[in-house]
Amino acid sequence: MAIITGLKIGEVAKQTGVAVGALRYYESLGLIQSERGENSYRYYAPETVQQVQFIKKAQALGFSLEDIGEVLTVHRQGDVPCEFVQSLLQDKIQQLEAQIQEMVAFKSSLEQYRDTWAADHSHPQPGDICPLIESVEGTI
Repeated sequence: MAIITGLKIGEVAKQTGVAVGALRYYESLGLIQSERGENSYRYYAPETVQQVQFIKKAQALGFSLEDIGEVLTVHRQGDVPCEFVQSLLQDKIQQLEAQIQEMVAFKSSLEQYRDTWAADHSHPQPGDICPLIESVEGTI
């Protein structure tokens, strides 16, 4: 049998600051690959360190592991995935904009409740927990 050389999982973890469990998870998702030696240890190519650092940077930008997998697939097919990354980033920006609008509307609703409740002097009835919250119609 051929001797497999490369980095053991602990060495990759140490060089990247990523936990061994996370590296195994990345491998299960196909983000990184290893080969098994005769001793059943995982051995990673030196470029795995760069790949894991790329994954960490992409996550810091808000990309999901699924997104990152797609980017790496494009790369492995021999294409430069930058245009694809820009498309993903634009989608992420639009999602954030929608979330911001939802949060602003929710904040406004809470402020209305706060202002209305500040003038409310009702007293709890038997069995009530808090008449203010119980006065809310439906769900916010």
